[in-house]
Amino acid sequence: MDYQRLAALMFPQELKTPEEYETIFPPRNLPEGAKITRMAPSPTGFMHLGNLFGAIVDERLAHQSGGKFILRIEDTDLKRQVPGAVELITKVFGQYGLNIDEGVTSQGEFGEYGPYYQRQRAAIYQAYAKKLVLEGKAYPCFCTEEDLEQMRNLQEQRHENPGYYGEYAVHRDMDVDQVAQLIAEGRPFVVRFRSQGDPDKTVSIDDQIKGKIVVPENNQDFVLLKSDGIPTYHFAHVVDDHLMRTSVVVRGEEWLSTLSWHIQLFGALGFKMPKFAHTSHMMKVDGDKKRKLSKRKDPEASLDYYRTEGYPPESVKEYLMTVINSNFEDWRIANPDAPLETFPFSLKKMSVSGTLFDMDKFRDVSKNVIARMSAEQVYQAVTDWAQEFDAELYDALTADPEYAKAILAIGRGGKKPRKDLALWSEVKDYMSFFYPQLFKPNYTMPQHIAAEDVQRILRDYGAIYNPAEDMQEWFGTICKYSGEIGFATSTKEYKAAPDQFRGNPGDTTMVLRVAVCGRQNSPDLYSCMQIMGSDMVKERLQSCLNSMK
Repeated sequence: MDYQRLAALMFPQELKTPEEYETIFPPRNLPEGAKITRMAPSPTGFMHLGNLFGAIVDERLAHQSGGKFILRIEDTDLKRQVPGAVELITKVFGQYGLNIDEGVTSQGEFGEYGPYYQRQRAAIYQAYAKKLVLEGKAYPCFCTEEDLEQMRNLQEQRHENPGYYGEYAVHRDMDVDQVAQLIAEGRPFVVRFRSQGDPDKTVSIDDQIKGKIVVPENNQDFVLLKSDGIPTYHFAHVVDDHLMRTSVVVRGEEWLSTLSWHIQLFGALGFKMPKFAHTSHMMKVDGDKKRKLSKRKDPEASLDYYRTEGYPPESVKEYLMTVINSNFEDWRIANPDAPLETFPFSLKKMSVSGTLFDMDKFRDVSKNVIARMSAEQVYQAVTDWAQEFDAELYDALTADPEYAKAILAIGRGGKKPRKDLALWSEVKDYMSFFYPQLFKPNYTMPQHIAAEDVQRILRDYGAIYNPAEDMQEWFGTICKYSGEIGFATSTKEYKAAPDQFRGNPGDTTMVLRVAVCGRQNSPDLYSCMQIMGSDMVKERLQSCLNSMK
């Protein structure tokens, strides 16, 4: 076979040599142990939880080791591209604090190993495909879609493995003259890899997460370049990871089915293979079974779901860390205020089987994250969210920012901060009783408190309330008043002889809470009343009393 002539027929355009590209993209000068990782999403307009999961692993591996984190755009399939998708990808990376060292950013491309859009790298892939043709490791295939469909049907009838191999690889050894004739006729062709694999043999790698992985050798003559000269993922990522000097490839375990393809390609091209880290599928409980989290079935699979619902990016990232590393929760307990970035992340602590997504646990994690925020941070985050998703809440918050921050500061800080909020869409209900335009009271009182006692408290307390009292004085006044109406003056007194009293100071406080806040559960009542002011407190008492007549 005249491979020189075959390569010239297939690649008549002027191309650089692989040797030239090796010089253009030399090995990186980084400290020993520094890892080069990359994220290579497709611009489909959909960012899912798995994207973020992998990106966090990539980012932590790179930055924890003093390496580089690259964002590359896998745009080889024009049919799947969505306008604005790249902007969405870079925006999401920014929202989640995943700092990109190199590649595609919101300000454009940055780095010396680009371009970072795969379609713009077509000449590079063609140069390496030509190298394979020259070495007898690749060839043109002129099969049409109809030809391939007939082949698949025949394989199905024969109960044979589907694919382009063996006797079905009809163009594998085509004469060069025949190739020249078909090309002269304008027949489109793809470039296929000439596999030397034997599926009865195996090949193995030491995966950074799963340990030793053994897979059958590949015998498929898979496509390297499509008829338009654009590569498939399989070829593009091998060339890119080599030239960008990627040292660890983090990807989902769905790629294990074609791992042997990639091992073959690295070997055929003479490239040093990066280390692979195959992450497990994220699972969820569905009825009495577990299944893979689905982009189609499960709204929580989409990152847009968390933005719309108002989960802080910090919460999403924190929860994913509990899934990514099994020792993260213990570390967080020991380091409650430490930045997530100081956690000693390790691939060895990742699950080798399916990881379970638990929304209840997610909410608990989010409550803890929000509880650690300052009132200023919460105000800014919820205002940004409300501006896009809740105009009524936004108007209320921005009408008097200091008033809103004072509300959000209640119970915040200290060793045991309140954990009322899991997401920003809950803030409106949480704060509503502070705003007349949002107030929708539920005046249901505890059944054990007599109606006449409720009414008496509502009538009397307006004259008793003194906003100048500190918290201790305020509660002392409530205890004293409770004694005057036949209630115990302390909880201890009530517990000692409950049959002798109509109630206790807690019952008095509950009546006031329901009247002032319109609910039985609220933040610290003293703080709420201080923020509302005396006039609003007295109006609420009267409104509640009127509702009982």
